[in-house]
Amino acid sequence: MIWLVALVVALVVFGSVLAMAEASLTRMTRVRALALEDEGRRNAFRLVQIETDPPSYLNAIYLAVMFAQNGSAILVAILAEHYLGNIWITIVSVLFTLAYFVLVEAMSKTFAILHSDRVALAMAPVVYWLARILRGPTRLLIGLANVLLPGKGIREGPFVSEEEIRSMAEVGSQEGAIEEDEKEMIHSIFEFGDTVVREVMTPQPDIVAVEASGSLDEVLDLVIRHGYSRIPVYRDNRGEIIGIVYAKDVLRELHSGSNGRSIRELARRAYFVPESKRVADLLREMQQEKVHVAIVVDEYGSVVGLVTLEDLLEEIVGEIADEYDREEPQVEPAGDGRFRVNARLPVDELNELLEAELPNEEWDTVGGLMMGILGRLPTQGEQVDFEGLRFTAERVQGRRISKVMIERLPKEPVPAEEERP
Repeated sequence: MIWLVALVVALVVFGSVLAMAEASLTRMTRVRALALEDEGRRNAFRLVQIETDPPSYLNAIYLAVMFAQNGSAILVAILAEHYLGNIWITIVSVLFTLAYFVLVEAMSKTFAILHSDRVALAMAPVVYWLARILRGPTRLLIGLANVLLPGKGIREGPFVSEEEIRSMAEVGSQEGAIEEDEKEMIHSIFEFGDTVVREVMTPQPDIVAVEASGSLDEVLDLVIRHGYSRIPVYRDNRGEIIGIVYAKDVLRELHSGSNGRSIRELARRAYFVPESKRVADLLREMQQEKVHVAIVVDEYGSVVGLVTLEDLLEEIVGEIADEYDREEPQVEPAGDGRFRVNARLPVDELNELLEAELPNEEWDTVGGLMMGILGRLPTQGEQVDFEGLRFTAERVQGRRISKVMIERLPKEPVPAEEERP
């Protein structure tokens, strides 16, 4: 029986080693592993191998942990029965489980988290050879799970969901591990993948453009007045954009003194994208094509807006203001629980502001929501009530709403039940 006691101790120690390996590797990233390798740290090359395919190595750890934990528990039960009798099996098993939790789960994993780099480097060879030894059983069991589990199974191995990462960012911000703006950026990155171009573009009526038949002085005037370095060029009407003229091309032409080429000749090819395109895909395309401005079209090919590289980056890092930007608040408190908002304010941001549940799938902006409810363009000062809120078209410019006043409607008193005879 003394050998059983020694085996239990060995399994507990082995479980502690596995717990430290698991905790350190789950906190390690491939980028950090490569940095450690560049520093010439011992076992760093093994760590890079592991971080190339973490699921296969973590699966081996989980399988070994199961054997260590269950094996030690079974042996403790055998020892308890041999030395103390059947009545003590349950008591000793419970006490051993508590001790295992303290020694393996709490102490070992806490130590690994506090010294993740050092522990990950030390455990890398152990994990590497463990995964090679258990490769066959691990693949067999994962394959069996894929057969029994409906859907896609667990072919990708362990993973962390988006909600878990968001929760970790919230907890990290509350505990001071990460800054508030870093937490917001993490949330913005996830939202970035779900955002479409229509939600971030400058609408067609707000596009600053120049007619192809105009003069170079007109382009220069727009550049100076608005501070834009790229101006769309249209033919006949603003819905027919034929290219983009760059301020540096105009300045070079004017500086040369020739002034012989027209705007149409100086204009470069316009880059057109559909309004339903995801901004993450567009950002990659704009980087590859080396363009900074894209013209947005709807499903019928009509120009509906313009999006810049700056617009896309602002979705991640927040507003990027320069000396030409005129700060105009999206929301202004108007007293008595009322708010004056820009009609381009996204509906989901209004929901957060008012803790409401306005539909944000059919309409992207407050102005679009109001026009959708009415079924037409409202006149200035016109009101409409919806979902306990009153929307007033405070300013209407041309064919679009500019400012909307929003206030809560007073709740109607609930009539008392009639007295029963």
